[in-house]
Amino acid sequence: MKKFVCFCLMIFTVCLSLQAQGQKKPRVSKEEFRARQEAYLTEKAELTADEAARFFPVYFELQDKKEAIHNTCWKEMRRGRNKETSEKDYEEITEKMITGRIESDKLELEYLAKFREILSSKKIYKLQHAEMKFHRDLLKIMHHNGGHKK
Repeated sequence: MKKFVCFCLMIFTVCLSLQAQGQKKPRVSKEEFRARQEAYLTEKAELTADEAARFFPVYFELQDKKEAIHNTCWKEMRRGRNKETSEKDYEEITEKMITGRIESDKLELEYLAKFREILSSKKIYKLQHAEMKFHRDLLKIMHHNGGHKK
């Protein structure tokens, strides 16, 4: 009987450890993501330490504003999942989605003027290119890792 209890405990322990290994790792925090993004963009756009120190607070301010718009749009999209959604509701939802994209683009133009006070147009171009590459590489990593970062 003692051997049976020990065997059951051993199986239970192995099952717990296998379950723990199979769980998804927690997502990267917003701060960690931004730190990686900042390092990547700084390197690729060849920013000096002074330029990076002045640029990234403004850049992340823009990202926060765009995120708020994006979240509002997603909230509207989720509203459309309801089976009770009327044609008028869908009309409102699609209009708000397009308005959100326009609002986001207007913010981009507004912040471009702020970026020009800090960086040359060439460096802004390099940043935009690096930003697209960063997101493309991130998607490749996520796809390669089965949808989550390992």
